[in-house]
Amino acid sequence: MENSRIRLLLLDFDGTLADTRRANTLSYVAALGEAGHALTEEEYAANYFGMRCDEFLTRFGIADPAERERLRLRKIALYPTFFDTVRLNEPLWAFCRQFRADGGRVWIVSTGSRANIDNVMRHLGIGGPAAEGEVSGRDSRSAGTYPAASEPDCRSDETDPAAPLGRVDGILSGADVERPKPAPDCFLEAMRREGCTPRETLIFEDSPIGIEAARRSGASYFVVKLF
Repeated sequence: MENSRIRLLLLDFDGTLADTRRANTLSYVAALGEAGHALTEEEYAANYFGMRCDEFLTRFGIADPAERERLRLRKIALYPTFFDTVRLNEPLWAFCRQFRADGGRVWIVSTGSRANIDNVMRHLGIGGPAAEGEVSGRDSRSAGTYPAASEPDCRSDETDPAAPLGRVDGILSGADVERPKPAPDCFLEAMRREGCTPRETLIFEDSPIGIEAARRSGASYFVVKLF
């Protein structure tokens, strides 16, 4: 019988590990408002929440790719302005820290932009893979960077001033795979990089498209409710 011990946790970010809904919404409302486009919080939450930026702006009616890119960058710049509304899912993160302490691996797998994820994690005190931004003798990748599964980060979270609440072992963002959720590609890619099977993986998701991606991946998954 195949060993089905869970070795890998894959976490969606927005709405799962961190409640960023209002910060995301307000930064889009502000960026679009500066450009003369009216968008309410209620409209964004009802019709667009969970979409990748380019898909959202296209559906909203921004046809010019250059304008979509300008708005995307402006949204990223405005995003930290609203970090006072961000909340960490503390029970889930405590579970993840204990899981890592016991030898497991934890990744963030999100359709969001890497810049946004990094900014919120920095605000919360959570670090990315230890190899990023360090001179470690290994190549650094601009996206989806991760230390090899055979080379775990053994440093204690409590002694890491750059990440007082601990670290994750890898991050995959929307730009790292061709097909976004609900395709399972992002989850399958994280499993591939860690050398784990779906039976050895547990996924945490909150949105319908993320839950469908988790289901298609073949891994077990938990649905995270609003916190």
